[in-house]
Amino acid sequence: MNEERFADVTRGGYVESVHRIALCAVRADGTIVDQAGDIESPVFLRSAAKPFIAAAAVEAGVVEQFGLEQREIAVMAASHFGEPFHVEAVESILRKIGLDASALQCGTHPPYDERSAQALRDAGIAPSALHNNCSGKHAGILALCLAIGADTTTYLEAGNPAQQRILAFCSRMSDDDAVTWPVGVDGCGIPVYATSLRNGALSFARLASLAGIASDDATALRIVRDAMIAFPQYVAGTEQFDTMLMVAGRGAILSKGGAEGVHAVAAIPTGIGFVAKVLDGSGRPRGPSSIAALRRINVLDASQERELARFARPPVYNRAGNVVGEIVSREGV
Repeated sequence: MNEERFADVTRGGYVESVHRIALCAVRADGTIVDQAGDIESPVFLRSAAKPFIAAAAVEAGVVEQFGLEQREIAVMAASHFGEPFHVEAVESILRKIGLDASALQCGTHPPYDERSAQALRDAGIAPSALHNNCSGKHAGILALCLAIGADTTTYLEAGNPAQQRILAFCSRMSDDDAVTWPVGVDGCGIPVYATSLRNGALSFARLASLAGIASDDATALRIVRDAMIAFPQYVAGTEQFDTMLMVAGRGAILSKGGAEGVHAVAAIPTGIGFVAKVLDGSGRPRGPSSIAALRRINVLDASQERELARFARPPVYNRAGNVVGEIVSREGV
């Protein structure tokens, strides 16, 4: 069960580069169903933690207080690609909570979706914080601040009551102690925690099964889970891996990637949680390695794997746009 996992990058039929993958899949009772590499050392989950951050806000009552819809909850848990419908959903959250884009402290970058970025360039419009892939999460944290009476201007600080609630919620999901957790600063500025792949997988097993946790936590997780599955295009974007994996799952799979090669899945019918880390931090092996692992533990079947073929064996292109190799998952030495 603990064979090493790799992703080979080929060119002209030869292996040019190799990525090593660590991963863990568990059930909600902690039973390990698959593992590779070191599953005990702390790993920053990065954006893979967003479903739990959103759930902390949901548990505080933001849905009822501000009338949030499923698509808005989904974008709170998203690493979105800055398409117009993503921006509109974030704007809608801010409008409902009485704030605007100036309240977002996530920074600015062009949309990851090239068509959306080109449309801004063609129109002579500079990207704003709304286009940041974490803007939905930040809007959700601002909603949480308002729901509990916390200062919206200091919402990035670990000592802000909203961040304390988030860290406490996340630590409950992974059986960690938030007081002793390694905490850093994420790319968008919020506190980011590190936990083991085993405990991270346990969090996603609980997201899948809603078992082994308090009823209020389970209710909040279910609301976020249902929103992400109902609106997968809001979680990533058109034709993106997380979105298409959830589409292929047809209601049975929740998928959420994170920076530095992290990827997590909640497999709902089996109650399995899965977290993987590409140890060199590259994102390009995420699809091949995760799809192979999910097939191995029967979360994906052969027809779903074929449906996801472009992610399972993504091509390597040269500058002229010609296919010159591929990225392939591999087990063993």
